[in-house]
Amino acid sequence: MTVAPAGTAANSTGPRVCLLHTVAALPAVFDPLLRELAPGVRPYHVVDESLLADTVAHGPLPRTTARLAAYITQAAAAGAEAVLVTCSSIGAAAEQVRPLVDVPVLRVDEPMAAAAVRTGSRIAVLATLESTLAPTADLVRRQAAPGAISLTTSVCPGSYAARAAGDLSRHDALIADEAHRLAADHDVLVLAQASMATALGRLPQEAITVPVLTSTRSGVAQLAGLTRRELST
Repeated sequence: MTVAPAGTAANSTGPRVCLLHTVAALPAVFDPLLRELAPGVRPYHVVDESLLADTVAHGPLPRTTARLAAYITQAAAAGAEAVLVTCSSIGAAAEQVRPLVDVPVLRVDEPMAAAAVRTGSRIAVLATLESTLAPTADLVRRQAAPGAISLTTSVCPGSYAARAAGDLSRHDALIADEAHRLAADHDVLVLAQASMATALGRLPQEAITVPVLTSTRSGVAQLAGLTRRELST
């Protein structure tokens, strides 16, 4: 587990917020968005990749939820006014922890799911991990009225292994290829994991004519909106 300030994204006067990650590369993804969308906050990052590793290996576990609860409780005790959980695989656990603390516990993918059901009725959800697919699909379904959407889910073959091996170029290229395939028959495409956002640069814009939604930008915007309200009270 590592804890790090958000560097130039932070200031000395705004509300403190905690971003909890399960992928070590994600603080670098979120820092520019924090600077752009939430310059009035003092963010810091907590990274524990074992939370995701245990979920991938064993599925949702009570002990994983308990450990997540401990991190969030500690963040609140440290003065965090909100916690943003950036891992979709443990999103359901984040919801379970909400009643235990007096600060907002945000799922990074909730705004994305809400946007998906507003955008179209034929929704495709693409992930690189089986452990992420069910939580994200469930979240999308809960955002929609019964029978209002059709949902297709896909795990991008080989992409997670490529990332684990450090081959980010192949990881992104595989996601782009699968996204291109899915986009042909759907109204909107959802990239289930924050770590997939880097693949957007490889998506051929002229070939994919449907919206492609990621959780990073809308997740930070959710945090920014919350802290702006707090700052105005």
